[in-house]
Amino acid sequence: MKRVLISLAAILLIFGAATQAADLVIESKTQTYNEEDSKIKFNGDVKVTVGDIKVEGQKADVGVTKDQKLDTATFYDKPYAYQITKNKKREVKANILKLSLITKIVRAEGDSQSIVFEGKKPIVVINADVQEYDTKTGVMTATGAVTILYKEIETFSNKAIIKTTKNGDLQNLELIGNARVKREENESFADKFFYDASTKILTATGNTTSNATMDNGETLTLKSKMQEYSQDTNTFNASGDVKVWYQDYFAQGPKIAVYPDKVTKKPNEVYFVGRSSITQGPRTIYADKIRMIINPKDFHAEGNTRTVIKNIGDSDDDDDMTLGL
Repeated sequence: MKRVLISLAAILLIFGAATQAADLVIESKTQTYNEEDSKIKFNGDVKVTVGDIKVEGQKADVGVTKDQKLDTATFYDKPYAYQITKNKKREVKANILKLSLITKIVRAEGDSQSIVFEGKKPIVVINADVQEYDTKTGVMTATGAVTILYKEIETFSNKAIIKTTKNGDLQNLELIGNARVKREENESFADKFFYDASTKILTATGNTTSNATMDNGETLTLKSKMQEYSQDTNTFNASGDVKVWYQDYFAQGPKIAVYPDKVTKKPNEVYFVGRSSITQGPRTIYADKIRMIINPKDFHAEGNTRTVIKNIGDSDDDDDMTLGL
């Protein structure tokens, strides 16, 4: 989980500037109004402009309230919405796109995709069954096979909640349900990930598993109930039935802290706190504290240490071990 998702602070969501008042302009080949269903219908080359937001499609309608106020604009048949500010472009595609002119909520339904471009290069791509963005609160909620792609970072979850500031900067991000985060050859799984942009801390809870590929190609696997990564200190903590596998090492304990190598910046020193154990082959060492080194491979145990070597008396004959007396 180390160094994953921390770059997602660059996410700027479409419609982020739509909270300011702006005129609504609708162009189309035909426009009709049906008083019975209280809808204005637009067909053929429909183009809608709200401030710097533009929506294009072939078919749309706008609901009208009893007091003759415009309610929700609905665009059908795979509409395309976009916003260009300075050198960034934000766009949304979906089977159906709904824009509430009263609540200022944008909802994309069916194969929805949001993309943020920097120049002509896409920097963030979000895919989901449904994406809903509240321009008043700055909260975007995506549901149904949610994937987020940012540079080399990939995420998957059943649900994602992204909260931004008025300027569109990321405040926090939640990945909920069957969540997975992948960065290059490193991958983490959890029931939930939460990233706080103010503290730059990423927390994973519920059935967490992280696989980190070391420089030698070997995999370090860590399982626990909770895992936390701090971007500023480049440190990693885990708690709750912690288990670590690396080559022929297997270690476990209630809590660990992981520190990186000063040169490679990869995990190298693992400190177990609380009654813990480390197993290598038939030997298991129990101690109150264990320091496990990845490279060069080594460990140090202290505090009520106890060593157990399994099956030391096993041999082909059935003679019991004696002192020779």
